[in-house]
Amino acid sequence: MARVGAIDCGTNSIRLLIADVEDGGLSDVVREMKVVRLGQGVDATGALAPEALDRTFAAAEEYAEQLRSQGVESLRFVATSATRDAANRQVFVDGIRDRLGVEPEVISGREEAELSFAGASSVLAPAPGEKVLVVDLGGGSTEFVLGTADGVLAALSTDMGCVRFTERHLRSDPPTAAEIAEAVADAEQHLARVLDEVPLAEVDRLVGVAGSVTTVTAHALQLDQYRSEAIHGARLEGDRLDAACTSLLEMTRQQRAALPYMHPGRVDVIGAGALIWRTVARRLTALTAGRVDGATASEHDILDGIALSAATRLPTQRAPGT
Repeated sequence: MARVGAIDCGTNSIRLLIADVEDGGLSDVVREMKVVRLGQGVDATGALAPEALDRTFAAAEEYAEQLRSQGVESLRFVATSATRDAANRQVFVDGIRDRLGVEPEVISGREEAELSFAGASSVLAPAPGEKVLVVDLGGGSTEFVLGTADGVLAALSTDMGCVRFTERHLRSDPPTAAEIAEAVADAEQHLARVLDEVPLAEVDRLVGVAGSVTTVTAHALQLDQYRSEAIHGARLEGDRLDAACTSLLEMTRQQRAALPYMHPGRVDVIGAGALIWRTVARRLTALTAGRVDGATASEHDILDGIALSAATRLPTQRAPGT
């Protein structure tokens, strides 16, 4: 058994997983998320904002203390869309190295997709012969990865995410019909590119991961608070998923903030996340002639994939103080 640490630093949030790895599986010790909005303004400026870097570095310092206190033996830090796009990403890399003692990896969209599939399939494994599409809907990008029990068949990362689409399209509160139509058209263009790489018509099951998907699921289930155990593995039929997405998209930010399962850091961007998720689900239903109607939510995602990969690196990368 080994104790590993995984950090996923995305466009909207930075997440920590400390887990014990035994017999190829993970047993959570700490699982935590902080919304730092690292990707604030990156879509427009191409650079990480100083205040966004400060928020992220403060979170990293807190995580460093937890990694030390929990006796983590191996740590992997992965950064995704916002950092890939930023001209000043070296400032971020240097700051994380100084605080955590490991080199943050700015991974490609392809590797991001593969890690998401590994994390989701570790608990929602495809049945023999089943083709599962895992969609990781993040703040700056959305990954599409098609795979079977034997591994990944095709994958693509796209530059659409809940933060990017909010800043680019959904500026009003609530979004106007024109803004929604513009965002849907943008999402459809991204999906057209996905189709060139990923055979979506062959999909047997759709699995969604990350905060936008799980929040939509919590909304559909009308939970009295955010409860991971109720969300993980929950399957929404197409009509129910569609209605939940549309409801969140059309709400005001004040109405979203009042929902008992809504994280404060998602209030302003969940409308765009819901729009993207609705567009993906609708397109997949059409492409499969209704064979795939709806989706399953997974609380296990790229963070779990990072943790599993960290176990293979023992003892080359050590956490701070170990």
